[in-house]
Amino acid sequence: MTATEAPSMASQLAGTALALVFVLALAWLALRGLKRLQQRGGGAAAHDAPQLLHSTGLGPRERLVTVRWRGRDYLLGVTAGSVNFIDHRGSEPTPPVS
Repeated sequence: MTATEAPSMASQLAGTALALVFVLALAWLALRGLKRLQQRGGGAAAHDAPQLLHSTGLGPRERLVTVRWRGRDYLLGVTAGSVNFIDHRGSEPTPPVS
């Protein structure tokens, strides 16, 4: 092939496919690394994160949600404009009502 000849369509396609495979492999490795970091937990922050236990739809934008936070279960009413505390179960003191 001389310097003035353009590369063939097959070689261009192969180069593009190779670049795509490389980018996808890097993305996969990055996602896997992030997942491992999340599973390890960020110390106390991961332990403090609320955990959704159950959600029941009451209407198009209204739900009853049960959340576990710091070893205690909370029942919350969730609407499009607000979140309201309804009840709790556990051994900690009652949260302040605002």
